[in-house]
Amino acid sequence: MNYKIKCSKCKQNYQLVTRPTRFVVCYECQKPDLKGEITDPKMKKLLDIPEQFYKDNLFLRDIKIKYLRFGDLSEKQIAAFEKVVDKMQKAVMKD
Repeated sequence: MNYKIKCSKCKQNYQLVTRPTRFVVCYECQKPDLKGEITDPKMKKLLDIPEQFYKDNLFLRDIKIKYLRFGDLSEKQIAAFEKVVDKMQKAVMKD
């Protein structure tokens, strides 16, 4: 079940969520956090997905922000990221 919640930061934009989330932040509020230089070629390839995927999915934005902040991701984070991206790409191909 999907529903929309107002952004916890700006209180203007709505974000589509699928489960209860404590702190929902819209794409516009997180956009500055998503900017950054990715030097690792493996991570650059992994995180180079269409911008629309980041707009639609709070989890994908969170993973990219964590990589930019800490400089590394665990194998489980990488696997979950790839799984969500594959699922979104398949959904786009169906439409």
